[in-house]
Amino acid sequence: MQFGGTPKPSASRRKRLRLADGLSDDLYPHGLMMYNRPPMCNITLQEFESFAYDRVKVLHYLDSLGVSYVKNSPDYCQKLGDYLRKNYVGFTLTSEPSKDTEERNLEWRRKDHISHFILRLAYCRSDELRRWFLEKEVDLFKYRFNCESTSSIKQFLMLNDMTYYPISEEEKEKFSAHLKLISYDMTQSKVQSTNFYKVPFTDVLNLVSSRRVFINSGYAYVPQSELISIISTRFREHLSKALAQTSRSLPELEEDDRLLPILRGFNKNTLAEAYDPNKNAGKVSIKQIDELSKISFPLCMRQLHQVLRETHHHKHWARLQYGLFLKGIGVTLEESIKFWKAEFSKGVGEEKFNKEYSYNFRHMFGREGKRTNYAPYGCMNIIMKNVPAPGEHHGCPFKHSSPELLKQRLHHYKIPKDSIDEIIKLMKSQHYQIACTKYYEVTHKVDEAGFQLNHPNQYFDESQMLLKGEKKTTGLKPSQGNAEFTPKWSQPVPESQTEESEMELDALMTEVDV
Repeated sequence: MQFGGTPKPSASRRKRLRLADGLSDDLYPHGLMMYNRPPMCNITLQEFESFAYDRVKVLHYLDSLGVSYVKNSPDYCQKLGDYLRKNYVGFTLTSEPSKDTEERNLEWRRKDHISHFILRLAYCRSDELRRWFLEKEVDLFKYRFNCESTSSIKQFLMLNDMTYYPISEEEKEKFSAHLKLISYDMTQSKVQSTNFYKVPFTDVLNLVSSRRVFINSGYAYVPQSELISIISTRFREHLSKALAQTSRSLPELEEDDRLLPILRGFNKNTLAEAYDPNKNAGKVSIKQIDELSKISFPLCMRQLHQVLRETHHHKHWARLQYGLFLKGIGVTLEESIKFWKAEFSKGVGEEKFNKEYSYNFRHMFGREGKRTNYAPYGCMNIIMKNVPAPGEHHGCPFKHSSPELLKQRLHHYKIPKDSIDEIIKLMKSQHYQIACTKYYEVTHKVDEAGFQLNHPNQYFDESQMLLKGEKKTTGLKPSQGNAEFTPKWSQPVPESQTEESEMELDALMTEVDV
């Protein structure tokens, strides 16, 4: 795959190329980018997908972190730094590499550059997606900027034609009395340890109006801690315009059947990890489901199980959502048919179940139709697709329930009032997966879940590991009952489960709805 024509390097530069696609220190002179120039290189489809996937995980972690901690606070930066060092070390590599790390830095900068532009394609398709992507990229940029050294920031400003200059020690000493007045905590010693930049005052009118800078001869003297607000504003304005421009170019991609499924996957099911549907087959018995639903099911599946036991029926979307979840935790086809038949027979009768419903569950397990082995739905799929109508019980309770109904349900499950209030607040702020994570923490009596929730089956996995003592978490609740099975986190499956095959299964489930 080619992003653009790669110019042929001159003889003097040929030795500096690191990779066949033209990677060089001329292309990536700094680790922090304004992303003004699109990638001019060839990449494989595998790289295209993996680069974007790794970056979008970082953005989603930022999203969840921003709810629990004040942005750019010490705790926020510590958590984000720990996460990046563990999951995306390229963002924490120094911008002033040694010879030993230079090539590795260039490779990470290439990945950073390409992944940003791929996600522009994925998240420019609607106003809502653009706003989310813009906010998270700005947050990431601010963190990375604050991690740079003074010399690295100076280089970054020069490379991006920003005429902001650090003042000399003599100038700082000359105006130290004035610089102390820009902040109530700016002492003489802090003035000496702080780096200040001369910026045209018209670029920082917000700081001028709030009297947070010293002005002399048309220049504002800005402390480095405030410089980020100027640079990030530029970054935001540039990216906002670029996203709008990219959205107008999307029709050119409509005929590319290689990229569109990947791009659509990111903005529909961004982090919905695919499970190997057969990996855990036979590990959970239907005799365990009642107990497991109380201790290890996320609220969406606990609700579906309870409704099924009470009404002995589910409409097609609920059957699909709950049936695939049970399949993912290890219920076999034979056990699944037995489970659903026992419930539906109390409502529609055994004969009607055999004639009109059993085929659908065999189809779900890949035994009928196109023999597609369907994977359980992830959180984003459940949140974004098929809003439940009155009388339907599928979907995400944190997205599709009213606050009053959710309060009532959580109270019934004996969730403490202060925790209910916190969950409702997260729900109203549209942080649905974080609200579900809070539900996990409360029901499992842990201070912190220790994972970023993106799949109902992941919730089940984490719960089982916790209850069996296979995961260390602070504030652990004593084990209440031992489930015999701890499912293993499976690897993502290929794009075999296409949107077309999902639509086929949806249609089959709909045909027999009563």
